[in-house]
Order: sequence, then C-alpha cells, then structure tokens
Amino acid sequence: MKRALISVSDKTNIVEFAKALVDQDVDIISTGGTKKVLDEAGISTLSIEEITGFPEMMDGRVKTLHPLIHGGLLGRRDLNSHMKAMDEHNIQPIDFVCVNLYPFKETISKSDTTPEEAIEQIDIGGPSMLRSAAKNFASVTVVVDAADYSLVIDELEADGETTLETRQQLAAKVFRHTASYDALIADYLTDLSGVEEPETLTPTYTLKQPLRYGENSHQTALFYEEPLASNFSIAKAEQLHGKALSYNNIKDADAAIRIVREFDEPAAVAVKHMNPCGIGIGQTIEEAFDRAYEADSMSIFGGIVALNEEVSVSAAEKLSKIFLEIVIAPSFSEEALAVLTKKKNIRLLQLDFSDAKKGGKETVAVLGGLLIQDQDMVAEEDTPEWKVVTENAPTEEQMKALALTWKAVKHVKSNAIVVGNDKQTLGIGAGQMNRVGAVKIAIEQAGNKAKEAVLASDAFFPMDDSVEYAAKHGIQAIIQPGGSVKDQASIDKANEYGIAMVFTSMRHFRH
Repeated sequence: MKRALISVSDKTNIVEFAKALVDQDVDIISTGGTKKVLDEAGISTLSIEEITGFPEMMDGRVKTLHPLIHGGLLGRRDLNSHMKAMDEHNIQPIDFVCVNLYPFKETISKSDTTPEEAIEQIDIGGPSMLRSAAKNFASVTVVVDAADYSLVIDELEADGETTLETRQQLAAKVFRHTASYDALIADYLTDLSGVEEPETLTPTYTLKQPLRYGENSHQTALFYEEPLASNFSIAKAEQLHGKALSYNNIKDADAAIRIVREFDEPAAVAVKHMNPCGIGIGQTIEEAFDRAYEADSMSIFGGIVALNEEVSVSAAEKLSKIFLEIVIAPSFSEEALAVLTKKKNIRLLQLDFSDAKKGGKETVAVLGGLLIQDQDMVAEEDTPEWKVVTENAPTEEQMKALALTWKAVKHVKSNAIVVGNDKQTLGIGAGQMNRVGAVKIAIEQAGNKAKEAVLASDAFFPMDDSVEYAAKHGIQAIIQPGGSVKDQASIDKANEYGIAMVFTSMRHFRH
C-alpha cells in the first residue's frame, strides 16, 4: 500500500482529494484539524502518533519532525543503502505529501495582529515536510496548491502513478512557495527588529496576470503583485470595465495615482508616457477635470486620467467626449458608469484611496541588481525650509500656485519644469538634458498664459539663464531647491526683473 501524508490549513477540496487517493489504494496519514475533517467525512486515517509512537506536544509545535516521517519522505527508492536503512528502522515510504502552511500572510495582514500571534503562525513542520518531499521528487509526489489536486488524480487514474515530469514541476512549485513564505517571515521580522539595511533582500511577488506584451510588441511581460500590496495600488484596483491592462497602461496608471494623491481638494490628473500633461484642482471634480483638460487638450488624447473623488454623471459625460485609455477614481456613480461603459475600449479602475498618503519603499531594476529607496512623499509646503530669497515675496495667490506646481514637478521626469497657477498646470517641460531647454518647452506650451504664472524647477538652476528666460516671458514667481554655487546669480537676476523666488532646500529628481 502506498501512503499519503495530508496536513493542510486551507481545506478547500481536501476531502475530495483524499477520497480519490483512497480509491487508488493509498493509505492516509493526517494530523490535527485535517484528520478530524477527513475522519468526519468517513475517510479512514492514521494519526502521526500512530506512525511515530511519539505524542504531539508544545501546542503542536512538535509533531511531524521525526525520522519515521522524514525518513519515509527522503529515502531514495533507487539506493539499496537507503532502502536497507528504512527496513532496519521500520521506516515506511511516504509516496504523496499534501501540505499547505499556517496562514502567516493572512495573519500579518490584520492591523491588530501582535508579534506573538504572528510568530505562532510561522510554520516549521509544514515547510520541512514539503522540502523533504520535494527534494525526493524522483519518488514522491508533493502538492502545495489545491489547484493541482485534479492533475495528480487524473494521472493516477490514467496510469496508476504520476509522471516524473509532473513530480518535478510540483517540486519546483513547492520550493517557490516555501521561499515566498520564508521571505514574508524574514521581511516581517526584519521590520520588527528595526533593521534598516539587511545584508540580503528577499522580495516576493505573486503572479497577477500575464500581459499581451511588454513596452513594445516584441517584448514578453508579466504583472506580479506584492503579497501585502497597499490597497492604494494598481495591483489592488478593481477593473469595472474595458479590456485587460497593458504593460504601459500599468506604468502610466501608477504614475497617475502617485500624482493625484498629492491633493486633498478635488483634483484631476492626466498622464501621458509617465509624465503629467495636465493637472487641475477645483471646487468639484468636474471643475478639476475641466482645468486638467484645458492644461493640455492635445496631449490628453489617448492618455490616462486619475481623479480623487467619485466620478459623477456630469464628469463622466465630459470624460466620454475624448479618447482615454483609463479613468481611475475611488468610485463611479451608477449614472457615470452607464455613460462611460458605452465606450467599449475605455478601462475603468476603482481604487481604494484610504492608504493614499501612506508611503513605503519603491524599487527599480537595473542590469544585475535592484535599487530601493523611500517614496518621495514629503509635503514641503508644510515644512519650515521654504525661504523667500528675493526682495519681492510671493503674494498669497502666488504661494498657492507655487505649492501646486511644486507638487506637480516632483512627478515629472528630470530635468523638469512646471508652469502653472493656483488652479492648474499650464506648461510642462520634461526629461530634458539641460534645464533651460525644459524651461523653454514649459513656457512655450503655456503660451500667453505664462504671463502672471509661476514656475517650479525640480532642481537648482546652474546658471541664471533659466531665470532670465522665465522673467522675459512673464513668469511672476519661481520655486526651486537652491543649492547651486551660482544661486546668487539666479537671485540677482530675479531681483533685476522684480520677480519672487522661493528656495525649498529639497530637490525632486525623477529619473
């Protein structure tokens, strides 16, 4: 008789799986709650104690860590020395292992979980059995995912055994699973102990969906999700309508929600190729969208719009008049959905904004490595570092405009310049190799609206040429980090033209 060891926290379809094994003349060994479920279903099982002759103890911490279990899992059937040792010590082979682990992720996902509760959900015996069985996949079939039950049973019913190829694939899945499980534990305990620079980094992700292609059609791509991803993330967004997101959609949508979370008042953000092309705020979400649209009515075509309040029917009617790839919002009224879903290809994403202001780490892959840093979440207008450095100080209205453009410029690719007022962006210069080039693009886009507007720069001006160009085109106030050895030249130039300048003492490079 072959033997199977079954011990699962998630008991989905376990009774059906065990019955199918019994039908194939497999004896079942089980533990604790799993044994109780199988016994109640009328499936005869052996307890671990019956195999080991040793009682379960220490609140279940010690039960399966025993040579009679691991010898049955690890013993190689093709080695006479292994089989002889098994015979001498009365170790019977275990041919199937079906184990899933204590719900550690689910436990630490709860906000009120204590460290003691989390630690008790660190499974020891389960990963040990899985790893032992997976190492010996030449002889042992190991299942960690209920989705694979039918595969195993189908092969048993067809041929009386599983194929080596299947056993190897299932073993690989086990090691991926236990590695991910251990990575979560390592990350949790690292945070708990306050370690800021761990000597190794062990991120783990779960496949959310394959993508049709990557940045370009000749590139393959997949979308993976963090196990504990914030609700305020594209990975957690609920898609209400439209075709599947593409690689570029996901990146642009991520850029859009990073920007829109900056604002507490009703705000609308239009994004194209990872840069904002229009940002507007207002008394209502409709007014905010109108201003974002007016900021660049050409570039918004085929773009992505994120809003930080529910989409009303009136806002939906405006959104529906232009071609947009995606609209993202915390909610959509029923009437708004009725309007927008008439457009076949538009994607509608509903997003939980409750964690919008919560920061964290972000990563960027480079060839051969990974960069990790804090998200750029500083709200500088609330800090004392802002300093007026010119003879003229900004008016109250100009300070509001400087605050808006400063929020915007940190989300524009460097070198970055944003021209705007206290209600909207007017011109954006992104990703230029020199700063005065970005200034010229932003002011050209703003056109006549640059007169009486303000300008934000993500980093200091290395020369006074940008200040002079801005002043000659009507800019009334400038905000920049300062910190150049030629700061005084820029200050003097601003004073020469009678415009105000504010230093923030903090830059916003975005590469």
